[in-house]
Amino acid sequence: MRISNKIVFIIIGAIGLYALFLVVADFRTLSTQIHSFKIQYLPIVLLLVPCGWLSLYLRWMLLLKNSGINPPAKKNLLIFMSGYALDITPGRIGQLIKSQLLKSKFDVPYKTTAPLVLVEKVYDMVGAVAASILGVWILGIGAYVILAAMVLLVIGFVIISSRIFFNKFIVLFGRFKFASKIISPLSDSYETVRNSCRGRIVIFASILSFLAWIIESLAVYFVLIAFGIDTVNYLNIISTYASSLILGAASFIPGGLGVAEGSLVGLLSLQGVKISSTLTPVVVIRVVTLWYSVIVGFFALKLIGGLSIKNESS
Repeated sequence: MRISNKIVFIIIGAIGLYALFLVVADFRTLSTQIHSFKIQYLPIVLLLVPCGWLSLYLRWMLLLKNSGINPPAKKNLLIFMSGYALDITPGRIGQLIKSQLLKSKFDVPYKTTAPLVLVEKVYDMVGAVAASILGVWILGIGAYVILAAMVLLVIGFVIISSRIFFNKFIVLFGRFKFASKIISPLSDSYETVRNSCRGRIVIFASILSFLAWIIESLAVYFVLIAFGIDTVNYLNIISTYASSLILGAASFIPGGLGVAEGSLVGLLSLQGVKISSTLTPVVVIRVVTLWYSVIVGFFALKLIGGLSIKNESS
């Protein structure tokens, strides 16, 4: 099955899931929430989310420059944004399209950039954990999710620090079917990964990752405020939102659909928000934090010319 067909099925599944959420919310509650939505917060949310993208784009440029890769800024921005088009793939592994674009447009070896896309995922986790620590002591169950993520991060950096551990991880990782296409470039990527996870670049990349989480969580906070949910403070929102996305990613379901939404509803309900009051806001949150970027990503992919082979390095 072609990837385009898979994306269509994922989108149809997402529409069905969100329709179910809204039906469960019951039409009376849904109507009340829609009418009470404070539209003045929408421009703020729609501006905050791209600010988070900008922080991650700066991190992407930093990782490329650290590896001696310097594509033109405008093209690089389009390539970076194109990665969001496939954010709905399991574990966001579709972001490897950025490596394919750098190969097709500028003849940058796939084995050089594919590891950087995976390093981005490590820094995403660093940012989530760092941001969540601000409010983790307040949250209860979310704390266990963040602590589990911290353990995984420690294990990840131990693996990166040793070529022996790294090679053993690659062998283990290669047993999964979804990893079959990326295991070859990863097997020769130890130095690229190691150089991207040590020295000053760790500090700068971590700060940018932290900033992106702070900004996106702020957008989530304003969505809740727009729906009149003001009983959960911002620090709690950071941990709650991070925990739901971590659980969604861990499920390896495309886009974390169902798991991320359900976790977010559950964690908000643990903080005193009625489930019926959270369903509509959670759908809106996912639209502005996931589907907004997916739509923009498809536009960027179209502007960059898709995956057509056209070397522009000369």
